[in-house]
Amino acid sequence: MLLLIGPFKHKTPTIKALASLLLNLSSARSLSHSTSIPTKQQRVRDHGYDNYMEIEKKTRKVLKFQDLILSQPNQTLPVSRLDLLARRLGFKQHESGAFVLKFPHVFDIYEHPVQRILYIRLSRKALLQIEQEKQALDAQIPDAVIRLRKLVMMSSTGRIRLEHVRIARKEFGLPEDFEYSVILKYPQYFRLFDAKETRNKYIAIVERDESLAVCAIEKSREREYREKGIDAEDIRFSFIVNFPPGFKIGKYYRIAVWKWQRVPYWSPYEDVSGYDLRSLEAQKRMEKRAVASIHELLSLTVEKKITLERIAHFRLAMNLPKRLKEFLLQHQGIFYISTRGNQGKLHTVFLREAYKRGDLIEPNNLYLARRMLADLVLLSPRKANVDRELVNYRRDREDHETGRFRTEFVDDDFHNSAVEDNVGKDRVGEDNLDSNMGSDTGSDFLDENDDCLETLDAEDIQVAESELKPVA
Repeated sequence: MLLLIGPFKHKTPTIKALASLLLNLSSARSLSHSTSIPTKQQRVRDHGYDNYMEIEKKTRKVLKFQDLILSQPNQTLPVSRLDLLARRLGFKQHESGAFVLKFPHVFDIYEHPVQRILYIRLSRKALLQIEQEKQALDAQIPDAVIRLRKLVMMSSTGRIRLEHVRIARKEFGLPEDFEYSVILKYPQYFRLFDAKETRNKYIAIVERDESLAVCAIEKSREREYREKGIDAEDIRFSFIVNFPPGFKIGKYYRIAVWKWQRVPYWSPYEDVSGYDLRSLEAQKRMEKRAVASIHELLSLTVEKKITLERIAHFRLAMNLPKRLKEFLLQHQGIFYISTRGNQGKLHTVFLREAYKRGDLIEPNNLYLARRMLADLVLLSPRKANVDRELVNYRRDREDHETGRFRTEFVDDDFHNSAVEDNVGKDRVGEDNLDSNMGSDTGSDFLDENDDCLETLDAEDIQVAESELKPVA
């Protein structure tokens, strides 16, 4: 019995020691986690970016209708066929007609002069916006070439799949035929080849240019260092952080962000294949490198935004983490994820430092041309009705003044022709007058000429009728 009790007496202090040791480890772990950025955070909405996406939701539908109308032979579409074709775009029955009527500054509904049926076409302002966007797209092709070179240089394998770039071509400012107008046109920069293992087309860089391997955040740090005089050690590896309104920042969270800002990392353009990435310090650097890669990817876009689903296409090429949404929510001061615009199916990632009050701080011509369509969408239909009334008023006024001018012109010409007949001159002046009547004056001139004939004497009319009678 004593032998059985003895072991329990020896084990009791051991259990207490293990419990105290586990307690110390848990407290140390909680202390260490308090000085690092929490992995799970609640998303705080920023209404400025959400309102931006609400407008883009409308413009995205308008663009579908524009492409549908422009694909027609005469760039016009009968209203009777609109509902049938709009169902292929995801619209319900009788929904397309109501949608088109909401944007009279973009779509113009008119009656065909011969067929007497309603047609729909793009308005003059919409066609002007399309032309300006096309001109801006063609003008920035050299910048798009640089952006594509930097994008391929960020890949860890030195190549990027062509299909992934094609999906995101609008965000990077590439034309529809960028495979021919950009890649094949500049063979000194790009090389297009088929992979043997997957049979997919890839884009590769012919020769790396180290002058392009400079991130946008590095230029921002240099600007802050020169303009604001911030300590170089504090901004050496830091990012510009602007938390959304209502984001709760505690004491320990502030300390964690400050420590994270001072953690060194490898550049997105640097090759890390030769480093040992198994240590904790290397994992921290790779985590911050992923933030820098997404930051640089957004900086290369035209509007400093891209959908989360399109970032996922470049995940393997740029060594990004698997759960991108949770990873980006961990850094809400740098990025913002908006779920507005497509019923929560798409997640649009914004670069917070590039926007202020819903607009780009440094806009480009292509961005401004695209925003013109948003301005047309936001214009009130009531203003369109006012514009039509003003146009009709001006047209009626011009017609009235033109008619009065024509009346005076007809009276003078008729008087001159009558004088010439009495004098007995040749018929050259009358031939010129008849030619002018047939070419420029139209029906109004002829009606006024009939009124002038009523002022002649009855005897002259009888003589004229006798001359016009056919000979038996």
